[in-house]
Amino acid sequence: MFETLSDRLGGIFDKLRKQASLSETDVDEAMREVRRALLEADVALPVVRDFIAKVRERAIGQEVVKSITPGQMVIKIVHDNLVEMLGSSSQGIDLNAPSPVPVLMVGLQGSGKTTTTAKLALRFQNRDRKKVLMASLDVARPAAQQQLKVLGEQAKVATLPIIAGQMPVDIAKRAMEAGRLGGFDVVMLDTAGRTHVDEALMAEVAAVRTAVNPHETLLVADSLTGQDAVNVATSFNARTPLTGIILTRVDGDGRGGAALSMRAVTGCAIKAIGTGEKLDALEDFHPERIAGRILGQGDVVSLVERAAESFEVEKAEKLAKKMEKGEFDLDDLAEQLAQMRKMGGMQGLLGMLPGVGKMKNQIAAAGLDDKLIKRQEAIVHSMTRLERRKPKVLNGSRKRRIAEGSGTSVPEVNKLLKTHRQMADMMKKVGKKGMKGLMGGLGGMGGGGMPALPPGLTGLGGGLKDGGLPQLPPGFPGLKR
Repeated sequence: MFETLSDRLGGIFDKLRKQASLSETDVDEAMREVRRALLEADVALPVVRDFIAKVRERAIGQEVVKSITPGQMVIKIVHDNLVEMLGSSSQGIDLNAPSPVPVLMVGLQGSGKTTTTAKLALRFQNRDRKKVLMASLDVARPAAQQQLKVLGEQAKVATLPIIAGQMPVDIAKRAMEAGRLGGFDVVMLDTAGRTHVDEALMAEVAAVRTAVNPHETLLVADSLTGQDAVNVATSFNARTPLTGIILTRVDGDGRGGAALSMRAVTGCAIKAIGTGEKLDALEDFHPERIAGRILGQGDVVSLVERAAESFEVEKAEKLAKKMEKGEFDLDDLAEQLAQMRKMGGMQGLLGMLPGVGKMKNQIAAAGLDDKLIKRQEAIVHSMTRLERRKPKVLNGSRKRRIAEGSGTSVPEVNKLLKTHRQMADMMKKVGKKGMKGLMGGLGGMGGGGMPALPPGLTGLGGGLKDGGLPQLPPGFPGLKR
């Protein structure tokens, strides 16, 4: 998300950084470029006008003129105003109400509402330790209720039994009663959608809202529809007051105009964003972190949080014990690859690291994508147990068999083995010398199978356990910054 805008703003700010002083003309020229970049990102015109006016007023003031680094000061002003535009502070979904807490999900058909309902339910259950009941009120779309039932089975979240012929308001009342009798903490109500906003849709949503008095009314909007998503939010908010917005498919939206316009136009907070199809692909919306991503400053905090969510303590402790002995076999490497995939894959991780946006061409040329992880996992899984534990037995014929079995090539097998050797050598140093060995091991890896990684990436696959256990993403070809 925001890739196009981030690229454009990056080029504008690089010019500002190079100038020892800034005149009013320089600021005006930069603001024209920023305005154009925001409009190309599909940000609403009134929002752009207000944003540029606020930034310009501060950028030509004394704090910039007297600053030692005026370019950096302008960038800070843009950052602060981006945060303000996005909502200043993060607002999570509020479950602080008497149980069962009704959460009403509304939106157009095809926006990802049903999947988002299941994602939220899974999050409430796993992260917030809530007992959740989901109910589909969609009696118009074929198999809509069955879809939520299947998602509930996948997420291991309870769903309300389906009774054919029952109307949405009756289903909602039955769900709340089942929630009370069953001791549920939260009841998720997934309403029907339409292909466009119409009177029948609004009347149905309003009737359900009156019947259950939801604590949260969340609009699910497709970010790929750009300004249409903003218009939908405005229409819903006018008829059925919203408490928050969830944007879906942000992983496929390179512009991000909907996110930048939504808060300013509707006054409703964006509470979460959907970042993929899987049920765990949902993130809280943090304005300051999003602004950092847009300006190429990365989002290491979210990366650490994502690592903590996917991190498995038992496996980490097992690897820590092996590392103390200086051991690291190909099974351990496969585990690191799987861990990386759980955290969002190669692109998901790299996109959160500061400065990586400027290395896009190098990353693309090096083939650093999620397919690389899958190929490397296939190579390891094509090995026998002996070969994974003792890579030294891998001769030419074994490598050819592994390459054929994994659908790769012998050079790719050799590259993976080289990466493993470097990581194993580093583990031995750590086993002998502790953290000094770790630092030495990292320092020597810039030109081989791994890059000189930006600070903050080391240890993110599971954290540093008691001074050890570096969980480095494996398999990177060397990257020069």
